[in-house]
Amino acid sequence: MNGQGIDQAIARIEAALARINSAAELLPANSDTSAGDSSMRQELASTLKQLDALIESLEG
Repeated sequence: MNGQGIDQAIARIEAALARINSAAELLPANSDTSAGDSSMRQELASTLKQLDALIESLEG
């Protein structure tokens, strides 16, 4: 992946994170964390780790 491809990938990741943050702001502040929410958070954390490793491998 060339520099432009990396920049585009990072832009897409940043846009996705902005959408996630916007959705999170819509949740009530006192909402209970359900099992599904916990599962989603774990999946998101795993995906972000994978993206971080991919970006690191492309930079190195």
